[in-house]
Amino acid sequence: METRNWTGLLAAAAVLATGASLAPVAGAADVPTAPRDPYTRTELFFGTERPDGGPAVTDEEFQTFVDSEITPRFPDGLTVEQARGQYRDSHGVIEHERSYLVVLLYPTTGARAAGTAIETIRRSYDRRFHQESVGRVDGPVRASF
Repeated sequence: METRNWTGLLAAAAVLATGASLAPVAGAADVPTAPRDPYTRTELFFGTERPDGGPAVTDEEFQTFVDSEITPRFPDGLTVEQARGQYRDSHGVIEHERSYLVVLLYPTTGARAAGTAIETIRRSYDRRFHQESVGRVDGPVRASF
């Protein structure tokens, strides 16, 4: 036998011994990779307990806030998650509360306008529900839709 035949047989035996496949994955070459554009991801943390001891913000009140304040400013979409959080208030007390996490994704090219809209949302929630603050975290991401 020629050397190349032995080499081929040895390679096939190695593949069979390891359980690997020589066959290409079906359709792998046909699946294009979606382009991912630069976006900014903002997470907003909305507490529900009122510092004045009033009733906590209800699910219905929060949904009304989302519908009237957030959706008009970010009509392309957003995510709302219920959470449990804690923070140290202005009096040094660690507060535990039910909260909401709102995730916004927007093109980085529109970050300045989005930032202004986000600050309006934060101030509005603080005023409406007597909150000390709404937490905000921003970061760069790559996304495609």
